[in-house]
Order: sequence, then structure tokens, then C-alpha cells
Amino acid sequence: MPDQSQKAKYGLSDLLKASWMRSSIKLAIIATVAGLIIIWLLKAFNIAGTQLFLDVGSFFATYGLAGIFLATIAAGTIVPLGSPALVVAASPFVDPVLLILVASVGFTIGMTINYGLAYRLGRPFIQKRMSAEHLEEMTCVWNKWGWVIYTVFGLIPVLPVELLAFICGFLKTSISVFLALSFVPRFIVFTILVYFGQYVGFWLGVA
Repeated sequence: MPDQSQKAKYGLSDLLKASWMRSSIKLAIIATVAGLIIIWLLKAFNIAGTQLFLDVGSFFATYGLAGIFLATIAAGTIVPLGSPALVVAASPFVDPVLLILVASVGFTIGMTINYGLAYRLGRPFIQKRMSAEHLEEMTCVWNKWGWVIYTVFGLIPVLPVELLAFICGFLKTSISVFLALSFVPRFIVFTILVYFGQYVGFWLGVA
């Protein structure tokens, strides 16, 4: 556990220099660029009018909510399934209010699983999923920034907020506050993503 002098010195610049943060930012940039390229290709080649795309739309309309629910639970437990991309893809074909609620609840359940496992099993469990260095860095982040950084991570889809859920459980922080700050930021994020996906659907001619 870092001492008080380390906590005091751990600022925003240190957070941005952390290896897991740099990796997350790089992946975010790559994923965003790749997503925009895919959307452009769909428009350029009019793939929205093909039978394959119609079949995908039918699949989402029939099974989308259940699939999104399971995917967001898994994403909340640190499985990299790309739930934001799935939510965007499903949004032209699924009721937006239900999609937002299902995705937000699913992700919160996944985060709560992380919290519960870390709460019950402690440091040995966490160190099987992240290095001692990462654990120390993230504990410093928590001790310095607390719920503020947790909320910020929750509002930015690509940042590893699910790792902070482990820290919350490990430090036995308030479960009621944890649930609220897990659900509300993701509710905001998924609302934005759903309506962005609907806009893209209209642009592509599928909604």
C-alpha cells in the first residue's frame, strides 16, 4: 500500500503516465478511428441495402436486448467485448429507451460482480488480474481522486472503470454510492451512444 507522501504526489500527470492508462487511450483512439472508417465504408458501398445488413437488423430486433444485456454484464467484468460498439450497432433496430436501460443495468451488474469478488477475496484475487504495480497505481488514483475519478472513468467508455470497481471492493467502499456512480455515468454514456447510433442509422438509410 502506498504511503501518504506517495498519495500526495500522485497527480493527473502521473495518472496519464501510467502504463494501463496509456494503453487504454491508445486503444480508444484506434477503436474510434476504426469505427468511423467502418461507418464510412458502410455508406460508401451502400451495404445498408444488402440482404446481409437486413438480416443483421432482423437479428438485433429479435435478440438484441438479450445479447446487449449479456455483453454489457461481461464488459463490466473486464471482458473486452466492446459493449459501446454493440449498443451503437443495435440502436437503429431496438427501442432506444429499453436499450439504454438494459445496457446500463447490465454494465452495472458486471461492475458489481467485480466489486463483490474483490470485497470477499481481497488482494490475492485482484493480483491474479492485475500486476502489483497496477494495483498500487490504481490505489493511488483512488486515494487521491476518489469518486471523482471513478465518475470520470464511468463517463468515458474506453477508460478501465471496471478495474476501479475492483479497487472499490478491495477497499470496502460504500456499496450504495458504488451502485449509483456505476449506473448513472453509464446511463449517460449509453444514452449518447444510442442516439448517435440512431443518427448513424438514419444517415445510412436503415432507420
